[in-house]
Amino acid sequence: MNITIRNAKTKDVNSILEIINHEILNSTVVYDYKERSFEQQLAWFEKKTQDEMPVIVAEKEGNVVGFGSFGIFRPWDAYRFSVEHSIYTHQDARGMGIGKRIMAELIRLATEQDYHTMIAGVDASNQSSYEFHKKFGFQEIGTFKEVGYKFDQWLDLIFMQLFLGKR
Repeated sequence: MNITIRNAKTKDVNSILEIINHEILNSTVVYDYKERSFEQQLAWFEKKTQDEMPVIVAEKEGNVVGFGSFGIFRPWDAYRFSVEHSIYTHQDARGMGIGKRIMAELIRLATEQDYHTMIAGVDASNQSSYEFHKKFGFQEIGTFKEVGYKFDQWLDLIFMQLFLGKR
């Protein structure tokens, strides 16, 4: 199985949109209700590019099967060394190690860009994501109880953190 991790291009926005919209409609990994439009996803991609934040994709046999990105944790100057990341894998490509490859690359990029810490917001019901992050050295920092509401249920959000060790 040949998986390539590379920087996303504008041509990848449709594939990214398909992956994120599936998660919006079918899971609690994204606390949104409505599918995103191509225009919304393109604006997201262009803003990431403008802010010099990475958007990377995993490609298998010419198809995008996952993507990841990070951005500054909060929009104030003092947070400029803390990033929050997101990783999504196509529903038909899970269990192939794609998420691991994307995560390793995001950690490498964040370290190379001299960020101090990486933060993950994980839905408390998503045990596989929680364990996935622990394998990369993320530690649970705290839980926000009932901060989201989706599929007629209250959702708890766990924050996890990884120190990158440069600063």
